[in-house]
Amino acid sequence: MHNLINWLVESIGAMGYPGIFILMAMESSVIPVPSELVMPPAGYLVQAGKMEMLPVILSGTLGSLFGAYLNYFASHYLGRPLILKYGKYVWITEEKFAKVECFFLRHGEISTFIGRLLPVVRHLISLPAGLAGMNHWKFSLYTLLGAGIWVTVLTWLGYFIGSNQELIMKYSHQAIIGVLVFSALLIFVYVKFQPKKCGERS
Repeated sequence: MHNLINWLVESIGAMGYPGIFILMAMESSVIPVPSELVMPPAGYLVQAGKMEMLPVILSGTLGSLFGAYLNYFASHYLGRPLILKYGKYVWITEEKFAKVECFFLRHGEISTFIGRLLPVVRHLISLPAGLAGMNHWKFSLYTLLGAGIWVTVLTWLGYFIGSNQELIMKYSHQAIIGVLVFSALLIFVYVKFQPKKCGERS
């Protein structure tokens, strides 16, 4: 893990802000690049004076939006049959897709915000949004808000912890738990005031 963290820090430092954008776009699309291994090293580089905080967060957030739109348009124009047929090659199983689609149908468009804060759901929630033809402005807003929160949390985590890989993994897990609790509260409040059945489209 120590070598991996060092390699990530060196690679992100060499690629700069475009590298953060590309890696987070991959994370938000169908290529499973964990954001927990991208943004904390970038935060460490900010602490070391090699990068700036705002451009790092903007690069990560906009990269997430770009990757989300790749999924959105893929599902919108290809449709469910082709997504399920070829999704298996990028670890999108029919069961996993069904769970994410059910999540979207149950919670409506706000799920694109909540989903950005949840592991696994994060890089798949754009698929049912594309199938449903969700409004682009709402999709962009909710995606930017959710991605912005997650990217900011991870970047500041790396900033305060530095290059200590053990602490990064420890507090990344704690951050995930905190975000899960926060997301659960959002879902509870939303469902309480606007309940939806799984088979009901928003």
